[in-house]
Amino acid sequence: MVNKITVVGAGFVGSTIAYTLTLNAVASEILLVDVAVDKADGEAMDIDHATPFVTNTKVASGSYADSANSDIIVITAGTNQKPGETRMDMVGRNAKIMRSVVEEVVKYSPNTILLVVSNPVDVMTQIALDVSGFPKNRVIGSGTNLDSARFRYILSQKFGVDPHSINAYILGEHGDSEFPVWSKVYIGGMGINEASDTFGGVMKNEDYVTIADEVKNSAYEIIDRKGATYYGIAASVSQICRAILRNEKTILPLSVPLDGQYNLNNVYLSLPVVVGQYGIEKILTPQISEEELGKLYNSAHVIQDAYNSVKQGGSL
Repeated sequence: MVNKITVVGAGFVGSTIAYTLTLNAVASEILLVDVAVDKADGEAMDIDHATPFVTNTKVASGSYADSANSDIIVITAGTNQKPGETRMDMVGRNAKIMRSVVEEVVKYSPNTILLVVSNPVDVMTQIALDVSGFPKNRVIGSGTNLDSARFRYILSQKFGVDPHSINAYILGEHGDSEFPVWSKVYIGGMGINEASDTFGGVMKNEDYVTIADEVKNSAYEIIDRKGATYYGIAASVSQICRAILRNEKTILPLSVPLDGQYNLNNVYLSLPVVVGQYGIEKILTPQISEEELGKLYNSAHVIQDAYNSVKQGGSL
């Protein structure tokens, strides 16, 4: 079966996503599109030269017209997050870019699934939905999938176990109001408190705050040190695309449009969702604590305020 993924944006994030998709043989065709045509050409050539070592994936660069009939369009286009800048600080300047990209790609791939990575991802995904006119299940944000992986990694270091043995989610905004769902952390089938006792009391009271902050601030720390984050998000996007193209029915924490879940409506934020060939196949609503529910509402408020500021500012 021929599967085609177009990645819009050939910067650090977009090119690394294309490379990771190639290494993992997620699709048979990958197209890079960027206003910097030479950059996209160079990245595609470089990745193509790696294919003899790993896969027969065809990697190319091209125009929006060349993206026709893509199964998935991954949108990374936008300005970079600068040191000391929050994701929400980027909302105004990236909203117009998102609108222009979506207007183009939907002309040529009316049946595609849009996977938005550009930050602030929750707001940008809602803009992509507005502009595309697509069904809600086909417009997805990368959300807190990477944040949740960071959470599992940090816990794995704390407990000395494989992160694959840990089930844990960061939900809400992919940003400063995100929160760990401690009430649903499971390590070897045990809740966090039971697991802590079993492993010798590894979790102290202060660890719950410290770990949450470490997850939330991970991107800032990386940006301060090397200017950008791209390896983690590339692996995350590869997992999401694989779940779609292979109809895996994987449960992932992604940014999705709420329609009554937790009594929230018309806002994108991350919840666990079943991901398959049709995109979002089911949004899950695990029972969470009252404190966590309050944090979810706070995230929704932050995201909705940012989205409303874009609308009032005329970018839509």
